[in-house]
Amino acid sequence: MVGQADTSDKNESRKIAIALIVLALVVLVAGVLLWPSVAELAAVHLSPGLGIKDSAIIAFVVTIVIMVVFAIASGDGLLGEIQFILGGFFLFFLIVWMLIAWVF
Repeated sequence: MVGQADTSDKNESRKIAIALIVLALVVLVAGVLLWPSVAELAAVHLSPGLGIKDSAIIAFVVTIVIMVVFAIASGDGLLGEIQFILGGFFLFFLIVWMLIAWVF
């Protein structure tokens, strides 16, 4: 026993699904058409800079200094926050390392 409200809900959900599929296709086609421009932009602006090895040394020193400052400012000193410092160190080091290599 299908009522009038149930039929109208089916039609509305069908229209929404079709609209979402069309929107996804439009976004996909736009992405395919923009890919050469994005690739050229990446090649121009992401050219090699300082280098991975040199930026790793700089990032290591910067990360050590900042982690020591964070540990002292947290109040427990270096030993009370070691479990958080280790995880934060590796994540912060990776981010700073890649940013220095990219920017410089």
